[in-house]
Parts: sequence; structure tokens; C-alpha cells
Amino acid sequence: MKKTDWPIRWDLLLRYRLIETIALWEGRLTTNHICHSFGIGRQQASKDINTYLRELAPGNLQYDRHLKGYVPAPEFRPVVTRGDVGEYLDLLARQQNLSHTFESLELGLPGSHVVTTPNRVVLPDTMRAVVSAIRQGRQLRASYTSLSRPEPAETILEPHTLVCTGNNWHLRAWCESNREYRDFALSRFRSAPEALRQRAKHTRDQDEDWNREVTLVITPDHRLTEAQQRIIARDYGMDDGRLEIHTRAALTPYVLSRLGITFDNEHPDPLVQQLELANPDQLGFGSRRERALKAVAGLS
Repeated sequence: MKKTDWPIRWDLLLRYRLIETIALWEGRLTTNHICHSFGIGRQQASKDINTYLRELAPGNLQYDRHLKGYVPAPEFRPVVTRGDVGEYLDLLARQQNLSHTFESLELGLPGSHVVTTPNRVVLPDTMRAVVSAIRQGRQLRASYTSLSRPEPAETILEPHTLVCTGNNWHLRAWCESNREYRDFALSRFRSAPEALRQRAKHTRDQDEDWNREVTLVITPDHRLTEAQQRIIARDYGMDDGRLEIHTRAALTPYVLSRLGITFDNEHPDPLVQQLELANPDQLGFGSRRERALKAVAGLS
């Protein structure tokens, strides 16, 4: 991509996204939000808001003299965000992380706490080698362990994509030892893998499950009462008691895991399970289902 192909400078785009996120989810935006978040003066912050309204989203915000800030207009429409509450959650999480590092930092966001869980340990030299191999389309020599085979085994991988599944990073790669595409948790590499000079022969285009799109139909657990199912359906914005999630076949186990769903087993308590996959037999996994279950369990 040429420099001129990107219409908005990255630093400005981040400020515009902050403007939109704060206004939409807090209902009041001031120049202080931008000043505290980016360390800029009030004049520049005011200019950013005016530029956003003039060039990107005319009419999106209105100045409320009583609140002394900008509020979303009735016809507000997200332009540089999706309008998803997850974007506000990400903003709060970033404030929390920065505040842990810089104790005196105050971004002007409301009192909040984002629950975090420990991330699996990934060493910098492991990530660097993986990123280098992917970018250059090269092979990777790696020593890998798994729960099904605790002893380290050396193999040649041909990686094409890094996948973050929340608190873990996976590498999607062709495995020379198993002669198929598999997922490899970066935390399971016993030493830093080595990016080789040899070009990868197996690419993303040849990864059938990566390129195959599937639709997961999610419904409330059928064991719940009708009233309970309506509550769950409302929680997830379901349409007629169904939520359709479009994803890659290779990522299906991880999507289901995040929702607390597995292919074949259900929790004995429907109040814990809450959701279920309504179309497992339509996903086309066939005999590969066992491998998919192992992948999400970290056995591969």
C-alpha cells in the first residue's frame, strides 16, 4: 500500500475512534477525554472534534451547553467504529492496563474494572521467529510439546496465520510430520523456533478448513424454560431465538469454546451451559471432528 492510499493518519484515526466511542457509550464527550488520552492540548483536541464533524461524520454530534460537552445526535451513525460495546470494553481495558503501568495516569474514563485472566506465556523470541516466517513465507523448525505427547518433538512447520483466542496465541501451519494443517499454541514451543531459508510449499490458499466458511447456529439451551430462553436470546440479540455466527471452519472450536459450547458434550446444568450449537451435523467436519475437539483442548 502506498503512503497516499491510506486516507487518515493512524494517530488521527485513533483520536476519531475515541471521539466516537466515548460519545456513543458515555453520552458526553469533552476535549478533556482527548487531551488526557493522547497528551495533547485543548486547542488540538477541539480541532480534532471539529475535523471529525466536518470531514468524517457531519451531524453525528451536538454540543450540549447544559452538559458542557458533545452528545450523540438522534441520527448518530458510527463511521470509524462498528458501534459495538466491545470497542468500549477495549477502551476501558487499555485504561486499566496503562494505569497499572503508570500509576498517575488518568484518562478521564468512569470508574470501572475489566476482569482479566492470566495469559499463556509466549516468549518474545518465539513470536519474532513466527512473525518472520509468516511474513517471508518461509519454513519454521520447531520443537513442540502437547498434552498427548509431553516429550518435545522436532518438526518443520509452514505457517500462514497467527490466531489470538483470548488468552492464548495459536499458529495455523502445515505440519510436515503429520502431513496436514494444524494449530500450534505458541506457549508449547520448548525453545525459540528457527525461521529457515527454505520457502514454504504449503500456503494459506491450500488450507481447506481455513478457507471454508461455516455458519454456526447458536440457540438457548433447550433444557431451559421458555422464560429463561427468552432472557438468553435477549442477552445475545438473537433473532427468533437464533444467533448466526459466520466464521472459518478452522476457528469453529475456538468460537464455541468462548461461548462455553463443545461439539459433543453438554454441561449437566443448563443454567451453566445456557447456549447450544443447533447445527453440528451441517458444519461438514465429519471424521475431522475429533481433531477439532483436540485442537481447542490444546492437544495438537
